[in-house]
Amino acid sequence: MNGPSGPAAPSPVPGPFPGVRFSVLDRSRVREGRPVGEALRDTVALAREAERLGYHRFWVAEHHGVPGVAGSAPTVLAAAVASATSRVRVGTGGVMLPNHQPLVVAEQFGVLESLFPGRIDMGLGRSVGFTDGVRKALGRGKEEADAFTDRLAELLGYFDGPSPAGVRARPADAVRVPAFVLATGAGARTAAAAGLPLVIGGPRREKLVLAARTYREEFRPGPWAAEPYVVVSGEVALAADEGSGRRLLLPEAWAMSHARTHGTFPPLEPAGAIEARDLPERQRGLLEAGLEGGVYGTEEQVTDRLGRLIEATGAQEVLVTTSTYDREGLLDSYRRLARLARLVPPDGG
Repeated sequence: MNGPSGPAAPSPVPGPFPGVRFSVLDRSRVREGRPVGEALRDTVALAREAERLGYHRFWVAEHHGVPGVAGSAPTVLAAAVASATSRVRVGTGGVMLPNHQPLVVAEQFGVLESLFPGRIDMGLGRSVGFTDGVRKALGRGKEEADAFTDRLAELLGYFDGPSPAGVRARPADAVRVPAFVLATGAGARTAAAAGLPLVIGGPRREKLVLAARTYREEFRPGPWAAEPYVVVSGEVALAADEGSGRRLLLPEAWAMSHARTHGTFPPLEPAGAIEARDLPERQRGLLEAGLEGGVYGTEEQVTDRLGRLIEATGAQEVLVTTSTYDREGLLDSYRRLARLARLVPPDGG
């Protein structure tokens, strides 16, 4: 299978997901009682491990003013990740284009690609700041998201030469960075019209299936991609048993439910502390809904659940976004998934 950045690595033994790439998106989640800087260093360490295990990409995210997320400057963090690795593709999942001028984004990715040629991806989203205060501090309003299509076109144009005003984004005008659109709904149509790969995620499978179908039906080949390419993003947790996998996903599900009921996105807490809480009914319902959106369990259970998701969406790549308080459990999960998917480490071992 070919796609953005070449063919998928061959498996020495056919696995349960033939031809499907596996990648990692780490959101630099802060753990309760631990310093913020540790979360960023953990991201870099995880990137090294992901490369050792044979994952195809390692992406970082953009969040502003969120207590539970340290990743606020994705291109800066991507540079640190690329410096600490040598083979894995490095990118963003994503840079939120409404928050930035396209010229600046083009320049930043031009610098990254020039420093790490052939390894950089440009994942682009249309979200704006989480709160009114953050949006005000960024100088952006909710309406900025409506201009995403125009901003995307301007950004891509800088990689082909000068803008209509004669401005060149150096060194972007001398390189080409694979671009991806992170979106569902109308965003899938934006990716299709621009001829770009699509990254979709979220707990509701019917929305993912609809977005993937719409994207493929409306895709227009162009200089950035000749064929549709769908990446499905989500949480995946492998463990010795189903309960242990569920507990790995519990801290993130609790944080999401807390954000929706309290308006703040907190650091991750241990699963045991969450299980001991008497949560309000609404928050408990949101927590359980969040867990249902993940894929967790034993090797056999994950093979079945993830396989059905890949089949339903036709995804050519899985971008794993798992966060948890238990760092050793997280690393073990990624190692188990690498073995299950028959990923090929760079040294072939």
